[in-house]
Amino acid sequence: MSNKILVVGSINMDMVVKTAHIPRPGETVLGGVFFMNPGGKGANQAVAVARLGGKAAFIGKIGDDIFGKQSAHLFDQEGVDISGLAFDPESPSGIAMITVDEAGENSIVVAPGANAHLQPEDLAAAFDRHPDAKVLLIQLEIPMETVQYAARYAREKGLLVILNPAPANERIPGLLHLVDVITPNENEAEMLSGITIKDIAGAKRAAERIVSLGVKSVIVTLGRQGAVVLHNGQFHHVPAPKVETVDTTAAGDVFNGALATALAEGKPLEAAAAFACNAASIAVTRLGAQSSIPYRNEVLFNIMT
Repeated sequence: MSNKILVVGSINMDMVVKTAHIPRPGETVLGGVFFMNPGGKGANQAVAVARLGGKAAFIGKIGDDIFGKQSAHLFDQEGVDISGLAFDPESPSGIAMITVDEAGENSIVVAPGANAHLQPEDLAAAFDRHPDAKVLLIQLEIPMETVQYAARYAREKGLLVILNPAPANERIPGLLHLVDVITPNENEAEMLSGITIKDIAGAKRAAERIVSLGVKSVIVTLGRQGAVVLHNGQFHHVPAPKVETVDTTAAGDVFNGALATALAEGKPLEAAAAFACNAASIAVTRLGAQSSIPYRNEVLFNIMT
């Protein structure tokens, strides 16, 4: 049986600056280390799938520029199938400006570029190249119409649909009837549920409210506290390993890529969430987006120790 994972989403070049604290409005601060790193939520998740042992196929759109060509080359090096990657001659590739403070927290501004022009018609031909796909992993840095098309296609074809609802928007509830597993962080879960999350009990209440909107299963990611899983009416708290956080930039993307990989392999949802928590805990100890993504052997070693 195939374990191919289709990742439909964004691809950016991240421009990262380390600084003591994230500037307030109107404030200028002197930063430290600057570097560029391939990113974008969709691209990060596809690379995470590939490094963690899954069979990843990425569908997205880039500009016909140096950033786009570099991103395509790096995908090829990672073993990600990019036969569904489209070029937009009219738009630049997406970029993200990221500030990371001393505690590892970040502030991100994204200029979507070609990502904003990924349309349903771009997906139709790309999907036909992957009739053996098992899982669809989607996020929200591309147009919602395109996300909805992808989810509807996947549902009709019998794929497991995982939605990482980031960045959150008010149209998400209309998508949930097409989703098997949704993976909001605390802020996204609060937005979707209307419930303030201050502890694990609050996360459980939020998960119950989100399930009532039509999705089958919910995993609320809680950073250092791990994740809360609600599946078939049963709650599970999955703890995260204790680590020293350096940069949280791609932690959610690593979690989702790992989750998709484990579910494609047939693991139960709670076990898949535990695998994802371990993968994300490694990512936050490293700087950058794709540069922080661990390999499968690192996660397995982390679990054993």
